[in-house]
Amino acid sequence: MNVSVANPHPIAIPAEFQSCFDRQRAAYLAEPEPSYDQRIADLKALVQLLKDNADYGNRSEFETLFAEYFVVLETIADATKNLKKWMKPQRRHVDVMTYPLARNRVIPQPLGVVGVIVPWNFPLNLSFCPLAAILAAGNRAMVKMSENSKALAEVLMRVSSKYFPAEKLAFFEDGGGRGPAFSSLPFDHLLFTGSGATGRSVMANAARNLTPVTLELGGKAPAIIGPDFPIKAAAERILWVKMFNAGQICTNVDYMFLPKGSEGEFVRHCRRLFAERFPDINGQDYTSIIDERAFTRLQATLEDARSKGAVLINLAEKQDPDAKRRKFPPHLVLNPTEDMIVMQREIFGPILPIKTYADRQEVADYINGRDRPLAIYPFTHDAELRDFYISRVMSGGVSVNEALLHVGQHDLPFGGVGASGMGHYHAREGFNTFSKLRPVFYQGPFSPIQMLFQPPYAGLPMKLLNLLVKLKT
Repeated sequence: MNVSVANPHPIAIPAEFQSCFDRQRAAYLAEPEPSYDQRIADLKALVQLLKDNADYGNRSEFETLFAEYFVVLETIADATKNLKKWMKPQRRHVDVMTYPLARNRVIPQPLGVVGVIVPWNFPLNLSFCPLAAILAAGNRAMVKMSENSKALAEVLMRVSSKYFPAEKLAFFEDGGGRGPAFSSLPFDHLLFTGSGATGRSVMANAARNLTPVTLELGGKAPAIIGPDFPIKAAAERILWVKMFNAGQICTNVDYMFLPKGSEGEFVRHCRRLFAERFPDINGQDYTSIIDERAFTRLQATLEDARSKGAVLINLAEKQDPDAKRRKFPPHLVLNPTEDMIVMQREIFGPILPIKTYADRQEVADYINGRDRPLAIYPFTHDAELRDFYISRVMSGGVSVNEALLHVGQHDLPFGGVGASGMGHYHAREGFNTFSKLRPVFYQGPFSPIQMLFQPPYAGLPMKLLNLLVKLKT
């Protein structure tokens, strides 16, 4: 196995991690390039594993089927459909004057053993979608689930061997501070999805082995309602996204900008829509907060905003949320200020701060003055205004006149920028991320360089080189 560089604070690696890694590395070396047929079989096995086993927990069954089951099946189907094209060596240009009869190719080859660290909010989506790309690229994978996905982790650990040998795919549960040990393994690539703070630690651990990382983090993704966009339509679309999984999505609308004077209309529509869509907040359609710690954090975030002068609008004010089931009442936050926690940290819950604006540059300056978000969501039918935000405000991705749904497009790459992450997966970009795009130069039947450019260089070699330079200028 690879040997990591000297570490003044070595991290103990659990035996099960090390043993699995060694087996997968040995299997990779024995079979470094699985065939197309083997990769298709692996993708089919991934589908079967998903179909045969399910775990919903205290979350809307529809949301699980839509955001996890359906999206994963679509992702695997896309990889299966396009795999032959993705695997094909790419032709690249060669200078025929300098290298006559030579060829250039880029050959996608498996990297080896890939590590995947999965968060709790969409544990199927955020494990199986990467696995589709990882297995399509011909790799082996070790997947560490979240400590908040213990039931699912136990199921996957128990059943995965029916579909894959451990030297191809293995799942692990978290707990006991084992995360740093996992990210310290000398993987050939490491994918982490989660918070920025944990992402920094993961990257630092991976750096000890010079392991390349893809970090899918989060941040405060804003929605921007243009002055031309109907407030009613904006409320309908944003409330659907904000209530999905109770707001526990890294690409969710974290806060929004409304044209000044339209706050009242937006609030009225949100009150009506929530009452229509969630007549019983304790019902199955409204998802619980993941644990007591997160529930308490959201309560503290609201109290902090209230104590500093914000106006809180409880959209479930006529209902009685079940605190034992962690049903957190959704709130709009009016008049938020920068000293409030709600504007400083990613919310990750059903709380929506609303800022107002008079000028589009004001909005762009505000967003650009902070960490680059994982997404922005401009709502406008004005093409010039739409393109202004896409051009002037950098983010990981964009959905126009909608929020979140760019993530579900199977032929678009997904990834952050700056503090919201690095690298991409999904679609062909996912296959490329987990491949070594290996450049190969094939010399022709003779080598002009060797024939004509031998020292001493004075004379013919220099004359020929000067001629080539002249032709290029």
